[in-house]
Amino acid sequence: MTTTIRTAVITGATSDKGIGRATAERYAEDGWGVVILDLDGEKSEKVAAEIAAAYNVAAFGHAIDVSDEDSVLKAYAATKSEVEAGNLPPVGAVANIAGITSPVPFLETTVELWNKVFAVNATGTYLVTKAFLPDMIEQRWGRIITMSSVSAQRGGGVFGKVPYSSAKAALLGFTKSLARELEDTGVTINAVTPGAVDTNIRVGSTDEQEKAIAQGIPLGRTATTREVASVITFLSSEDAAYLTGTTIDINGGSHMH
Repeated sequence: MTTTIRTAVITGATSDKGIGRATAERYAEDGWGVVILDLDGEKSEKVAAEIAAAYNVAAFGHAIDVSDEDSVLKAYAATKSEVEAGNLPPVGAVANIAGITSPVPFLETTVELWNKVFAVNATGTYLVTKAFLPDMIEQRWGRIITMSSVSAQRGGGVFGKVPYSSAKAALLGFTKSLARELEDTGVTINAVTPGAVDTNIRVGSTDEQEKAIAQGIPLGRTATTREVASVITFLSSEDAAYLTGTTIDINGGSHMH
């Protein structure tokens, strides 16, 4: 979908069943270079090598803790060095996918848990976006994708509870506000709000819970990671040039508005 070869930076991209890994592979299918950023640096490098071999694209892996500014800046600097060395095309997209959930009832929620969920889901998106944005503005082309959730729109009701829904709702405001600031810079920012997806983020869910989730979806099933990845890569393409500040639902009809 792109006419110029660029690099996509994907956070939270090493889980075999994760949206991040599927998104990295989908970018690679379209010829993008990919940067795999996750907590486990060795696994990030391994996944990058696997994608490079499978799709014949430039790929780079590095450790990142998206909730820690120093870690984010180190990951950015390492990526920039690879670009300047000619090992990667210029960064054209950042997919902020790293996230954690919180299936804890509100009155059992600790301040520590609240802060952790916001640190990864909301602050992490802020830090990563802030690090990579200046270069995209300088080249006057860029795509930023924020990973929100249907939980932000309907007040939970899937698996994550109040901290998760609140953090994901914050990302919708972040996306719209930054879109206005970016104006005619050539950089767009959009949010995706998946419903239930067949990943391993819902750790601890029972078969009964999973069945109930599927029954509440008009299409009768959860989304595949590739279906979500395809929306993310579309928003990163030349074809999505007139989309910014938008929220793209991919929930099988579980929330219509």
